[in-house]
Amino acid sequence: MLRLHWRYALLFIVLVLIQVLILNNILLGGYMNPQLYVLFVLMLPLNIPGWLLLLLSFVLGFVIDVFSESMAIHAASTVFLAFCRPAVIRIVVGTIHGEAAKIPSLSGFGNFSLIIYSLILILLHHSALFFLEIFRFTEFMQTVSRIIVSSGLTLVFVVLGFALLERSFTR
Repeated sequence: MLRLHWRYALLFIVLVLIQVLILNNILLGGYMNPQLYVLFVLMLPLNIPGWLLLLLSFVLGFVIDVFSESMAIHAASTVFLAFCRPAVIRIVVGTIHGEAAKIPSLSGFGNFSLIIYSLILILLHHSALFFLEIFRFTEFMQTVSRIIVSSGLTLVFVVLGFALLERSFTR
């Protein structure tokens, strides 16, 4: 169990570094900005206490905000993601029994359910993030298209992350 905590700590650090040093400096086509750091919240164990899920999400978003010099929009949107996560799990996956129920994974959820779970939460996160960033509805369609395109790109990175990290976190 302690080994798993160290893996999550390392995942936290690696995702923050990738986001801050690489992905925040890439703006593809002016619209696409992948937010890979959400993978950390998506991969947290299913039985994590709600208060810890919200606290870890806040810390993650706050660290991204500090390095991005954004005004708590990442913290707010990541906490929103964490708040919605249990309901999305119940709706998309239902109840999972056995060893596969501990951590979201391709083998535990199934490919389709994991993609739907990730997509819904990424769309919710990106909607909060981009609307908080622009903070007005005058550019509504432009913001919606940015949400959709960035969510699609983020989903590709997140699914690849799940595939690459599954063996490390499920054994």
